Amino acid sequence: MAAIRPARHPTAIISPEADLAADVSVGPYATIGPGVRVGPGCRFDSHVVVEGPATIGAGNRFYPFCSIGSQAQDLKFAGEEARLEIGDHNVFREYVNVNRGTAGGGGVTRIGDRCYFMVNAHVAHDCVLGSHVMMANAATLSGHVVVEDYGTIGAFSAVHQFCRVGVHGWVGGFTVVTKDVLPYSKTVARRDTHAYGVNTLGLQRRGFDAEQLARIERAFRLLQRSRLNTSQAVAAIREQVEGPEAGVIVEFIESSSRGVHK
Repeated sequence: MAAIRPARHPTAIISPEADLAADVSVGPYATIGPGVRVGPGCRFDSHVVVEGPATIGAGNRFYPFCSIGSQAQDLKFAGEEARLEIGDHNVFREYVNVNRGTAGGGGVTRIGDRCYFMVNAHVAHDCVLGSHVMMANAATLSGHVVVEDYGTIGAFSAVHQFCRVGVHGWVGGFTVVTKDVLPYSKTVARRDTHAYGVNTLGLQRRGFDAEQLARIERAFRLLQRSRLNTSQAVAAIREQVEGPEAGVIVEFIESSSRGVHK
């Protein structure tokens, strides 16, 4: 059997201290630095820059001018050991920027599987993203942000440091997020940022059935449309709404350190 000959352009700069799977493709003028480990089936287009320490899984695609694993944009960063971990089958479009972690945030920025980052999206230091996350054009995560599975950040939206976006949470374009975004919700800025109910269409597309949606809707009615305060609404959800979806919402609210957008 003939040996695999990867497509690595002669102008690419690949550190001898980088560890790339045999079939990894590296385009013109791309730079892969020391301490970078890359799994099989990855493709780095022209002018991509990857800095380590970084671990990148299988089947990831990096479009031109991405900056991956760069130093944190944090004035407290003093050159300490920090890393980036990326899972499998993610897409990073042009000019996407992802920073490594810092000692103050646990030392790692982490991205799951099958996420999609559109042009100019930014993931700052110490962020933790689940799988199937979508970030639209110029969406920005400040440091220490958590985005759970299937979270969506709309174009030109910004998420404040230490905020969370819950599972299946959807943030509309041009929104400034300063509190936690509820699971399953549509959260959009008009004058202020509010959750505008359940992300019904998005959940239907992901296979949620009518019974699951009804339970989520009932929990949101108690949270948003009753005259109960948040603590009272959480107690009512726990007592009146069955199913795992209600448990996800209750746990998310009770574990919030910044409060939630309602």
